[in-house]
Amino acid sequence: MNIEINKDIEKYKETVVMGLTAKQLVFSIISVAMGAGIVLVTYKYVGLTLSAYIAIPVVAPIAINGFYTYQGMTFRELFIRKMKHLFRNPRLVYVSKESELTIKQIRKDEEIKRKIEAKKNKKKKPKAERKKR
Repeated sequence: MNIEINKDIEKYKETVVMGLTAKQLVFSIISVAMGAGIVLVTYKYVGLTLSAYIAIPVVAPIAINGFYTYQGMTFRELFIRKMKHLFRNPRLVYVSKESELTIKQIRKDEEIKRKIEAKKNKKKKPKAERKKR
């Protein structure tokens, strides 16, 4: 006797109607009702196409709340986390402790060291050539 079990048992969701979970069903009913209401109210004044365009920004967030999940978070939780990240975190500001004069002085020191090393290398080469002969 074989009993098949989902491989991803943690992601299993019980469906209520037409493959939708209870949360998805509630939010889809609310979004369809809101969209239909907006279209019926505005349709006489602006036409069907424009009334549908007016309804979309109202209906979309409601539908997203029911269906969208990202890494186990609902849209509402994700939105709250993003807003906290944007507005509650302190801004990180870089302040240099080196002035322009300090940087120029460091470059001059490095250039002097290079010149000294170049002079040492010139003096060492003739000695090395003498030893080879």
